[in-house]
Amino acid sequence: MKRIFFKPGNPVLFAIALLWLAACGPAPERDDATVEKLASTVNHPEWSINANIYEVNVRQYTPEGTFEAFGEHLGRLDDMGVDMLWFMPIQPIGEKNRKGTLGSYYSIADYTAANHEFGTMEDFRELVDEAHARGMYVILDWVANHTAWDHHWTETNPEYYERDEEGNFYPPNEDWTDVIQLDYTNHGLRDAMIDEMRFWIEEIGIDGFRCDVADLVPTDFWIRARTELEEIKPVYFLAEAETPDLHIHAFESGYGWRMHHIMNDIASGEKTVEAIDDYFFVDDAGGFPVGSYKMYFITNHDENSWAGTEFDRLGDGVEAFAVFTATIPGTILIYSGQEAGFDRMLEFFEKDQIDWGEYKYHDFYQTLLGLKSKNKALWNGDFGGEMLRVMTGHDDRVFAFVREKGEDRVFVVLNLSDQPLEADFRGDLWHGTYTELFTGESCTFDEGFTMEMEPWAYRVYVR
Repeated sequence: MKRIFFKPGNPVLFAIALLWLAACGPAPERDDATVEKLASTVNHPEWSINANIYEVNVRQYTPEGTFEAFGEHLGRLDDMGVDMLWFMPIQPIGEKNRKGTLGSYYSIADYTAANHEFGTMEDFRELVDEAHARGMYVILDWVANHTAWDHHWTETNPEYYERDEEGNFYPPNEDWTDVIQLDYTNHGLRDAMIDEMRFWIEEIGIDGFRCDVADLVPTDFWIRARTELEEIKPVYFLAEAETPDLHIHAFESGYGWRMHHIMNDIASGEKTVEAIDDYFFVDDAGGFPVGSYKMYFITNHDENSWAGTEFDRLGDGVEAFAVFTATIPGTILIYSGQEAGFDRMLEFFEKDQIDWGEYKYHDFYQTLLGLKSKNKALWNGDFGGEMLRVMTGHDDRVFAFVREKGEDRVFVVLNLSDQPLEADFRGDLWHGTYTELFTGESCTFDEGFTMEMEPWAYRVYVR
């Protein structure tokens, strides 16, 4: 097959991509209106341009489940290369209509208090200060769409909530029975919510927010919140959503949910690597504004608790897909326990501690995070290099690409299948001398080179 290198967003190469995909099978339909992409106007904090994200589940992290006990792990996480700590909600949890014994973190009874089970507000402030002293940053999960049934606003400001025909509060949907829906047509609510967010920036010193179900809250609220909070300090906003409009003026990062499910489907044999080509080079990664960061992951708290561990879903492909998420354009998320190879679904509403064992993947993630931090080709958004696809003789199973920025380059080859194969590479984009990331071996590639690859093999060549 004739070799083709694609650049996302280039309309000429987009047309070529359609022809190439037509030879392999039907190409997905694309709305012409999405071809011309918007650009993000978000002022990214300087520290975020090469940052990774680590999700902290305080309740399940240690036997104590406290801020103080988690703090004992900061040195290890710093050594692993973690840049940004995302704390799942740490506020008091509602008791009315609570789910399970301990309830959901996302049923918040007071936005500006700390859950006494985790410790005091001063304990959390000290934890934030220690993270900052290590050069790490902290973002807090923010639940703006709903509150607990017994949040104090239900008595002091009932007008902040939506009501049914009989004047009663109600949950956002049939499943979220432990929370009630806020009403963003009320401007007093908007003022109050931003004030609550401001507290954590000004008084505790956090660096931003991961915003729960961000697409269920009006975009103009997020734009205003971002604008006002940036008057205090540079902030980072991560949206739990895959909605491009959120990233024009409000959010740095958003979830790569669609790619997450593509990875699961490739691992199960339902899809092939051609689905990744469709995603990046036909659908342009969902049309996110130029300059925004998409966040990719093999697990998180929702997936672990409700859909299965990464080992359940990805099987022997766990490491290959982790390498994939760390090297494609975007930022990477690591969830609590991922570096230990923790292979059990955690209870969401009960105490269910992570078994850390020997931290078997610490060095693996330390290597990946270190590369992303230092190699400009892998930096976030426009700060990193474009992904140029390298075709092989096994384009339904091998995903190979080059990214380059300045003098930095990576050449990544992934066998995303359970079959051994011999890959032969087309073109000359990948030619040169590299060092393989995990073995330290020096390699020189030129015309005629082929590579024997075992099932789910990965190679990351760096220069």
